[in-house]
Amino acid sequence: MTSIEIRVRDLYEDLNVSEKKAATFFLNYVDSVFAMPIAQLAKQADTTQVAWVRLCKRIGFDGLKDMKKALFNELNEAKDTSVQRENTGFFTDIRDYNTVTEMAEAVKTSSICAIEDTIKLLDYASVEKAASSIIHADTVRLFGVGASALVAQDLYYKLIRVGKSVVFAQDLHIQLTYAATMGKNDVGVFISNTGATREVMECQRLVRRQGGMTLALTRFDQSPLAQEADLCLYTSSPEISHRSGAMSSRIAQMCVVDVLFTAVARQNYPKVETALENSYKSCMTHKVQAGEV
Repeated sequence: MTSIEIRVRDLYEDLNVSEKKAATFFLNYVDSVFAMPIAQLAKQADTTQVAWVRLCKRIGFDGLKDMKKALFNELNEAKDTSVQRENTGFFTDIRDYNTVTEMAEAVKTSSICAIEDTIKLLDYASVEKAASSIIHADTVRLFGVGASALVAQDLYYKLIRVGKSVVFAQDLHIQLTYAATMGKNDVGVFISNTGATREVMECQRLVRRQGGMTLALTRFDQSPLAQEADLCLYTSSPEISHRSGAMSSRIAQMCVVDVLFTAVARQNYPKVETALENSYKSCMTHKVQAGEV
């Protein structure tokens, strides 16, 4: 899949009826879309020219011409790729899998799709800007609930290891408290797959009121969280059912966290190298050595 297809797929459920017709045609006939004029696309998809323009703008382009140019370039790049994978859906129903082998293959495929599609969506200039903001922030404050809280905790552990002043607590009242006390030189990182988690959005509003920078880690969408953030890092996952239990979305979020942390380490390597070495040494005395058991 091209990054453009991934954007359309991830936005699909939020489109109106006419936009969905354009999106359905796009996903089914992507190889021919860039060769058709807008009038023909509207006729083939049984929708309007306006719907096509709106779809293009929803996925981040100025219009159809801009989208076609990007699509043409991505399709040409894909032809040069020797190995292509089939992007299959994940968990239409857990009961569809008859054996543990089938189940394990589905989980593997979902995780691989989530990572590969997320990397395609990453804007590397945004990653660099996010890393720089974290490095220069007085404190970094992390927000997330449910499965996203596990991702926030992982980033918390990583940043602590490199000596960054960072705070995180799974308790919502504590998150609200440190959102309300942020300063203008602090950075808030808000993690939500849907971008519509009420608790995370409430914290984001508090941080914006305080003047702190807001960084959203969320799926590609015009969600409330993404629209209100100063900077977004987008994820993608092929999860299409609530029964999948936030598996691939969590993998996608973890992938972005690892990329972001690595960017922080690369930009500030002399300081990070020393901090990592010291934190490693501090834990070594608690590891069982050979012959001690």
